[in-house]
Amino acid sequence: MTATSKKRNEQHESDDSINSMREIGQVHQWTRRDWLKRVATNSLGAMATFPLDYSQLRAAESDKCLVAITFDLEMSANFPTRETTHWNFEKGNLNDETKKYSVEAARRVKAAGGRLHFFAVGRVFEQPNMDWIAEIARSGHPIGNHTYDHVNVTATTVNDLQFRFQRAPWLLRGQSVDDAIRDNIQLTSNAMKSRLGIDPVGFRTPGGFATGLREHPKVRSMLLELGYDWVSSLYPPHPNSEPMQQPTAAVVEGIVAAQALAQPFVYPDGLIEIPMSPISDIGAFRTGQWRLEWFLQAIRESLDWAIEHRAVFDFLAHPSCLYVVDPEFKSIELICDRVKKAGDRAMIADLTTIARRAKR
Repeated sequence: MTATSKKRNEQHESDDSINSMREIGQVHQWTRRDWLKRVATNSLGAMATFPLDYSQLRAAESDKCLVAITFDLEMSANFPTRETTHWNFEKGNLNDETKKYSVEAARRVKAAGGRLHFFAVGRVFEQPNMDWIAEIARSGHPIGNHTYDHVNVTATTVNDLQFRFQRAPWLLRGQSVDDAIRDNIQLTSNAMKSRLGIDPVGFRTPGGFATGLREHPKVRSMLLELGYDWVSSLYPPHPNSEPMQQPTAAVVEGIVAAQALAQPFVYPDGLIEIPMSPISDIGAFRTGQWRLEWFLQAIRESLDWAIEHRAVFDFLAHPSCLYVVDPEFKSIELICDRVKKAGDRAMIADLTTIARRAKR
């Protein structure tokens, strides 16, 4: 394997949602102003259309903060123990704990007056019993497409697609990489229709990319052709602590500052982008190896920023991770309580609702 392939492989192994954290691991020594300057100048210089002026955003858009709670239905390497890595090859083989956590989280969000937006990898639908996810769907929670095998939609080689295809490339049946990606997306839609009788609600890329799909017009065109009018692919770079070290005030401030770069926008071809808001549970508990209370602090301060600025906050999490690190649903309860206390300044919204506002 080439050095470049190895680097991409390592990035994909960490679910891509933390693709910039190791590179910027020292930014905890910087000020919030330094961090914003670097992000705006270097990491996201091409993203000039980001709505960084929130006085204009507030005047032009709804006066509510829209808060999404989203779960990626997949198994996560390093959970429940750091030594657990076989999930890289079995992303859709959800264990009972992950299913139960998903159902209970959905119940709690619904009780708070909202809907939890799920994104499922297609291999989930190979399992014999669909009762748990059918219950989620019947309760009104939308379920989106997360590809069949958790593939990297920006891949250009088989090695970059997914670990499963590195080990068993014959599964591609001679397809080109582009055709394999399209097939992986369509297979998931077919599986959902067959097992649940529903179509996917939106598309989220496995992993997140610092500039979303700005540099991948071919991928955007494919998604539009497949009938998707919005995508969730962008995860902005942000600081993180050294492993097992409590994040400093500057790290938390940097995460809060990155919320400005996690706001929805429309690509030139009309596809709507709904970024994922940092910090994800994977970034906190795999990369940072944080304690739960540190994670809750980052969520609280980021959410408060979003409410103050009437912005969007898209909480990104994986029940296969949260059932281990947050068995009492404290992160879900924190978000629901914060939104409730905000009154008419905030509401829990699914990503389709957020996409409609972004389009306006």
